Formats: sequence, structure tokens, C-alpha cells
Amino acid sequence: MKNHSPRPAFRFSITAALCALAIALAGASLPCVGSSAAQRPHRSRQTDQRTRRGEPEKAEPSAPELNKQDLEAFLDGFVPVQLQRDDIAGAVVCVVKDGKVVLEKGYGFADVANRTPVTPDATLFRPGSISKTFTWTAVMQLQEQGKIFLNRDIQYYLDFKIRPWFGVPITMKDLMTHTPGFEESYKDLFVANESDVRPLDRYLKSHLPREIFPPGTTPAYSNYGAALAGYIVQRVSGMRFDDYIEKNILQPLGMTRTTFRQPLPGNLAPMMSRGYDRASGGPKGFEYVQAWPAGSVSTTADDMSRWMITQLQDGTYEKTQILKPETAELMHSRAWTNMPAMNGGDYGFYEMSRNGRRIIGHGGDTQWFHSLMALMLDDHVGFFVSYNSAGKSDSSGPGALWKHFVDRYFPYQPPSLTRIANSSSDIRKVVGTYWSSRRSQTNVAAVSALFDQPKVTANSDGTISLDSLTDLAGNKLHLEEIAPMLFRDVHGQAQIGFVRGINGGPRLVTDFPFQVGQRVPPWKRAKANLATIEFAVAVFLLMLIFWPVGAMLRHHYDKRVELPGHYRALRVWIRVVCAIDVIFLALFIEWVSNAQNNLNLLSSSFDARLH
Repeated sequence: MKNHSPRPAFRFSITAALCALAIALAGASLPCVGSSAAQRPHRSRQTDQRTRRGEPEKAEPSAPELNKQDLEAFLDGFVPVQLQRDDIAGAVVCVVKDGKVVLEKGYGFADVANRTPVTPDATLFRPGSISKTFTWTAVMQLQEQGKIFLNRDIQYYLDFKIRPWFGVPITMKDLMTHTPGFEESYKDLFVANESDVRPLDRYLKSHLPREIFPPGTTPAYSNYGAALAGYIVQRVSGMRFDDYIEKNILQPLGMTRTTFRQPLPGNLAPMMSRGYDRASGGPKGFEYVQAWPAGSVSTTADDMSRWMITQLQDGTYEKTQILKPETAELMHSRAWTNMPAMNGGDYGFYEMSRNGRRIIGHGGDTQWFHSLMALMLDDHVGFFVSYNSAGKSDSSGPGALWKHFVDRYFPYQPPSLTRIANSSSDIRKVVGTYWSSRRSQTNVAAVSALFDQPKVTANSDGTISLDSLTDLAGNKLHLEEIAPMLFRDVHGQAQIGFVRGINGGPRLVTDFPFQVGQRVPPWKRAKANLATIEFAVAVFLLMLIFWPVGAMLRHHYDKRVELPGHYRALRVWIRVVCAIDVIFLALFIEWVSNAQNNLNLLSSSFDARLH
């Protein structure tokens, strides 16, 4: 349920220092009432911007027709190559348009050893955080019934207390826009076995994360927040969450091969695709998601076609309506923005606009499955893809296929914009090191923030680069300032922006609206802390190395250490402590290395402080 994941901050101590070095050595590196979708005029965000600036609209390049024949030829030429290149076992793709399926097709294998092919209607994939769109739809159903109010304090719906660290209540809208202020929570997000899955209320009450931002001020993507919304659905409806989803969403839409349940029901279990790190390796076990309203769905591409059509048609599939049109349009409208010119967040969905089209959707990742769902509301097009393998570390995954799909069928020539004069002043203000608002801050996972600190640098050509923003070949983009504090790729349409944060410093805004970058305080920057860690480890190792060396030299020259008794004891204990630290470091490196490929190691049985 990483949504690209999906990261954690640093609290310095010797123990934390060792943890951080261990992670480094291990290679650690997220509406018009009553109108229907068919009645909406196309009016893209980019078009509106050009109109406001008085720029002429450029004619869009011609595109092939989006039909089954052309789409199948395109996918057949792209997906098999991607699977082979990235060592991925299998994938499934579904595209819908105007309320009908254009194409749904499976590629590769659901089970490599048995050569079981992926099929769109009988192979289940785990779409991770795309599950949240079902949870948010359930919230909106109860909202239109007057049982949930989006701007009411969620404490009204809960049977346990959430401490208001900043004196501000959390609302359902905050949960839906990922602005409740919670720090990242990893502990028990995934568990090893069915027996380890706790009831939802027990998990939420025992794993409440700390608020590190005032609610409603800072987006920080939160699986806990989505799980909390699922629990509210359960309490308000009087039904178990899984039962509510089945009765009010899945059954009415005929999504008979979709479920939140873990383990899978008996009739669905044989259809489940195996998950893989790489196709060339062995299969992994079924992933148990403890925060299941945030990411436990198992589904087929065929069922996802029904889900996309329902959303594109304002809550209606064929003759079945699960949302009123005005409720669906509210859900798909912008509810949160970091910067008006950038993508914003809707009520659960988020904008992923591209090529002059307003597009909403959601990504989703478990350890082994990686997925994306995109809805082009004005074009009445839905796109879903899911892979059953993590693939190579540099795998471009769903994003590459989606980008090529949009570029093929909705080609776009970005407008020529003039770089604003005297941009050097703004560049000096924004150059620096940032960390994500989606981070742990009060537990041991905070050390990983040392390795998630993207830098904004100035280039000699008067542009800037963000080292985490690259093209598909891994090259850094050069971005020029086209409006105050808004920078765009000189050769494309990628953008970043900067606004004033709640602490007064610059806030880095990207086109993923549910997290932002914040300036890293000097005492928490990776370079300084890693230097301190390396020095400390060097002292430990030298102390241990020179212990036997000193003993051999004294023996050779027949010398003895003349020290009072208490100094002798202290001398021994210093070496014992150094040895313990080194042993701890070695064990921690092994744990972190294994945890990268097994999130179950981040469970209660392995670290009492990780949550």
C-alpha cells in the first residue's frame, strides 16, 4: 500500500546512528448537480491555465483511434518486452471507454512454475492502495445518507480517544485528503500469517501514530488514516467493514471476484496470482494486510472494468446506482491543493493530469504487486494495469505503460512558455535539501529519512534540477521558472513548485498532491549525520582492533598495564560495550536486509518501538 511510495525522519542518538548506518550498508534506499459524466464539457487544467495567461491553444497532434485492434497491437508490442526486461512474471491490463470495455488482457504467468497464464477474468491481483477508492466510496455513500459529515470531528464516530496534539480536531475530509497530520506508520502494516491479523479496532487503538502536523495543513499520505476511515464505516453502518463493502458496492455491481477478505474465500483462492520479487525467483506467500481498508483488495481486471465504469458514470453501472451523481461529482472534485497550478487531491482520489487532460485515479503497491488506475473523466476513459512482481530495482512499472498509453492516444504539445526574468533570486530561495512530509519522526524508522532527502540544485543554464525527478532513462530534468515559484521541464511538461510552508520555509510541491517536501533542518541532514556515524563506528572498530594488538605488543616487550583496579574494570567494560555495539550493528544490517524483501519483519515480534 505504498503509494509510490511508498517515507520516514531522524532522531539522533548513538543507537539511531548505528541503525542509520545499517540501513545505508544494507542498501535501503509512495460539479453540477444532476449532470452525468457524458454531459461534462472537456475543459482541462492546462487549457484553463493557457487561457488565463492569454496564450494561444496549440492544435493537438493527430492520434490513432482508441479501439480494440490498435490498443491490442500497442499493448502486445509494449507489455511482453517490459515483462522480460524487468524480470516480471505477469501483468493484466484493462481499458474502458464510454461505458464499455475496449480491451482487457493478461500477459505472462500467474504461476511461473506451473506456467499458468494470466487471464483478465479469472486471475486475481492485489492492487494495493487502489483499495482505498472502495473505502472512500463507502464513506461517500454514508455521507449522502446523512450518517457521516465530512467536516465533523471524527472523534464523534469513534470509541477511543485521539489526542489532539495541536488542539485541532481531525475531520473525515482530513482523512480523505491525507491531511490528518499523522506520521508514517510501518509496524504491523503487513503480517506473516492469518493468525497474526488482529481485529480492526484492536489494531487501530494500539497503533495510533503521533500527529506531527496540525490537521488540515500538510499532506502526508497515511495508510492508518484510511484504515481509520474504514473503521468509521464499520461503526456508523453497524456492519463489519468487509460485509458493508460486499453488500453495498461489490454485489450490486456484480464484482463477484473482488474481496477485501483475508484469507481469500474458498471459491477465489485458486484464482490468486502468485506474487514475486522477480520472475526468475521463487513465488512469495499471500500478503496479509493488517490495515485492510487501506489495501487488502484482491480483484480481477474484468471486475476493475466495472469499477472504473461506475466511477466514470458518476456512480452508475448499467442500471445499478451506488452513488448519486452529485455525490460522485463531489468525490471527484478538488478538495485539497498545495499549489493551484499543480495536481490536487480529491475526496480520496488524486489528480494525475497529463497531456492537457484532467485525470484522477490512484496507484497501489504491496511488496509484490504494483498497480495503477487512471480515470479520464472528460474523455470517459479508464485505464487499469497491475503487475505481480516487483521486478528489477530500476523497473519503471505501471507509470511507463500509462505514460506511453496517454502519449499515444491523447498526444499533446506543451505550450511554449517564456522563462520569467530574474529567476536567479527565486532559485537561490529554493535550492537546498528536502525531506518528505510522509515520514516517521518519533520511532526508530525515522532513521530512513537519511536516505530520502532529495536535493534541489541550480544548473549553469539558469534552470534547477530535483534529483528525484528524472526521465525514464534516469536523467535529471532541467526545469525553468515559467511563473513565480513554478518550474517546468524545458523539454516536457513535468512541473514542480514552491510555496511557503507552515514553518515559514519553502515547501516543495510535486504533482503527487498527498505529500510535500520540507527543508531538512541542518542537524538532521544526511551528510552531517552519516559523517558522525562513520566516525563513531570507526572508533568502535579501532578500539576492538587495538585491544588484541596492544596485548600482543605488551607481551612482546614484556610490559604490563599499570592501572588502579577501577580503571582496569572500566577499560574492560569499554571494550565490551564496543563489541556489543558492533554485534548489534551486524545483526541490524541482516534484519534490515531481510526486511526489504519481507515486510512481515516490521511486525510486533521484531521491534517494540517501530509503529
